[in-house]
Amino acid sequence: MTGAHDGLRLLPGPNGRESRDRLEILTALINGPGFDPLLRADVIEVPPEHVVFGWRCRVPQCQRSAHGTGDLCDTHRQQWSALGGDEADRAEFFRTATPLLLTTAARTGPCRVTGCERMALGHKNRFCPRHDNRWRRATARARAHGVEFDLDEWLADETPYPGFGVCIAASCRDGALSPLGLCPNHDQRYTRDGRPGGAELEPRKYWAYAYDRDPSSVTVRCDLVQVFRQWCAQVDPVLRVGEINLLGLHPLVKAEFQWALFARLQHTVHTRWPPIAVQSLVNSCRTLETLTDLDLDGLPRRSRGLAQVMLQSLRVVYVTPSETREAGYLELDHFGTSIRGLYSHYDLTGISQRWLRGLLWDHLAHQLRTPGSPRTKGPYDDVRRSCLELSTFLEIGAEDGGHDPRLLRAEHVHRFLADQRHRARNGLPSLVVRLQSGKPSTVTETTLHFVFSHARKFMRWALESGEADRICLPREFVTAFPPMGTGRHRTRSPFTDEVARALADENNLRRFAATHDPGDRGLRDIWETIIVTGRRASEVIKLRLDCTGRYNKLPMLWHDQTQVGNYDQAIRIPEYTFQRIKERQRTTLARFEGRFGRPATAPERARMSLFPASKHNPGFERSVSYAWYGAAFHDWVSDLDLGSCVTHQARHTLATKLLANGAGLHHIKRFLGHISNRMAEHYAKVAVSEIEDVLQHVWVAGPGTARPGEVLSSGTTPLDRHQAEALALDLTRRSTPAEGGFCTFQPVVDGAACPWNLNCHSCDKFVMSGADLLYWRRKREQWMSIAERAPDDSTADYLHQVFEPTARAIDGLEKALGGLGLLEDALALDLRRPQDYFHRVWSTAFRAADLADAGQDEGEYSDTCTADDDPERDVA
Repeated sequence: MTGAHDGLRLLPGPNGRESRDRLEILTALINGPGFDPLLRADVIEVPPEHVVFGWRCRVPQCQRSAHGTGDLCDTHRQQWSALGGDEADRAEFFRTATPLLLTTAARTGPCRVTGCERMALGHKNRFCPRHDNRWRRATARARAHGVEFDLDEWLADETPYPGFGVCIAASCRDGALSPLGLCPNHDQRYTRDGRPGGAELEPRKYWAYAYDRDPSSVTVRCDLVQVFRQWCAQVDPVLRVGEINLLGLHPLVKAEFQWALFARLQHTVHTRWPPIAVQSLVNSCRTLETLTDLDLDGLPRRSRGLAQVMLQSLRVVYVTPSETREAGYLELDHFGTSIRGLYSHYDLTGISQRWLRGLLWDHLAHQLRTPGSPRTKGPYDDVRRSCLELSTFLEIGAEDGGHDPRLLRAEHVHRFLADQRHRARNGLPSLVVRLQSGKPSTVTETTLHFVFSHARKFMRWALESGEADRICLPREFVTAFPPMGTGRHRTRSPFTDEVARALADENNLRRFAATHDPGDRGLRDIWETIIVTGRRASEVIKLRLDCTGRYNKLPMLWHDQTQVGNYDQAIRIPEYTFQRIKERQRTTLARFEGRFGRPATAPERARMSLFPASKHNPGFERSVSYAWYGAAFHDWVSDLDLGSCVTHQARHTLATKLLANGAGLHHIKRFLGHISNRMAEHYAKVAVSEIEDVLQHVWVAGPGTARPGEVLSSGTTPLDRHQAEALALDLTRRSTPAEGGFCTFQPVVDGAACPWNLNCHSCDKFVMSGADLLYWRRKREQWMSIAERAPDDSTADYLHQVFEPTARAIDGLEKALGGLGLLEDALALDLRRPQDYFHRVWSTAFRAADLADAGQDEGEYSDTCTADDDPERDVA
């Protein structure tokens, strides 16, 4: 969609007053009590093991800095590459690698001669240039005369020399090497840069001897003073291990860097920012007055990524919510929330009408401030798309381009709906929405439904909140958006037997892992767990490391059903799946030890993911993405030439298998984590006749019995032999359909005439089934209506008394169905049609003794494991 990735857009550069205001805000925040004192310094000396800015090599006791963005120093990186770089052997490499010391000092410091104030050179002797020359001549004389050179005696006789002050480079705090005012490192860099400005000492040679005899005899000559000063102001600092040097930056830029680094510490997932990478970005900003003037396109990829994150943290501070409303975008960080798949910057500038854009901003802000607001980007993108489509249509087909809401009428909505339906019917492109490839998005029946459903909901919110009246938006325009109903929802079918066998074939699974998961991130384990457990793909992908355990010797899997708000749910899993997950846990822990050179602690294990992502995942807390898994599964299915198959069909397959093996809808609902039985029916692909079979086995005594409404069956609850014999008369003997139930009087069932003249409702041989609930509810409404129209109270009381046994029977039937979780299904089906009398349920009968024997044979199984919770069954 146009503008969806515009969140990296820079803020406009501030004027003088605005720049001072920004500096005051950042200064107040930096001086606050919650700010990290480490980041207040001009030269930030980062601890080697810092959680975000750590820089030391991962090899234990190694003092050298990690190379680039990796976690090994250059020497150990080369050694690791020479061994093949196998991640599985990384922990062993850490145990056997030899730690290394720093070859050069991090900072040169003063000369080692006592009292000497001049800066030492970078070699190991740590002498200033004057004493270094004297030391070289002294050692040469000692070798020429064959005398042993005594360094301590020589140091004691040496005369200290006064220093030359601090280096005049703005980014340096080292001591100067000469009267020119540059430290040794910057003096060499000045020479490499071609000595801009022509600054040099007079005399050029032997100035040190002349300065020691007469300091006034040495002068500094400069051809272009301004050029030399500009070079000193903009030259980069000396790159040192573990330092972030902010000296020489504009005060606002320095404060922006300090705040951005602190904001990075507040993130939950800390990706590593090496000081060398931060320093590279700092060096790119020495000529700027604010980071918002930074040109991202001219930066290296690594620096560009850091700058984008820093600018985002500054945008939240610099811009207020009201200013973002005027500018046409939202900052999600202003609302303290984050949406999966969205940056903090959410662009709305594609909506040209200011009133519509402001109304949408208010609506989205209201959603973000409401507890339980949507957690994914779908609802936000849908309402934005509806406003984009409406805005573009009004710009073309309304008076004044739709910028004056007072001119809008219902006819504009009707024309908008007609245009969208025309585009959907003919497959025409959208007016404004673009795909990521840049091509126009095609309008379909689905997008049409979403556009108008969200537009109607959005407009109704504007009407109810009073915003429509505030902007003078006519009521007829708001109410003209039609209700779109539930829309078309295509359901997935279970896997066919051929597809299920192919997706569970061992050779195909090995090819799946070898081809699409060469790094062994758990692709096959994810798929096999989905097959066996029927979990949603995201629920398996986001499993925590410690997600399994044995309870009463049974292997269990703990997971979160976030889609329905069920957390810490446990289901039984097969031993095979349990062992595969245990092996994956060992692999993940070995990788953690290989990454960090130590075993994971108990708190770290509690936060770790079972299938951690390979990049930007320092604590192994972030799982692999669904996009990665989905792309690999799609390519695998394409290679197998299985047609159109998706992972979610495994969930439908399991539900259907459970139903076929005797599980009820309430069992499927609980096992798969559905919201309602209707959703379970949607997944299990239950036919109407199958629901009838379930409902017709729920019987209660009719109104003519001594106890109307008494339950005569126990539904899907397993029965022992004695219970089966006790209910044999009602459940297993032959019956015949009657008005609103079944007749169990055997002479009538055998074809004889009814001795009570078909007075079924007063007969104690008449039973009511779950399939007849809707019929009896209508009867109750009919009797209630007759009683209400009675001419006097006595007649009404008589009618209520006559119908009371029937009412008790209906209440008992509802209670029985509700206890079994079948009440919604019974009310959703209008049964007892004439053609139902020819259904197989009427011609199928069993002997009571046979059913009792069957109950005895299966009694032992029923006491230990019912059909719906047998995890060893092959459901794929």
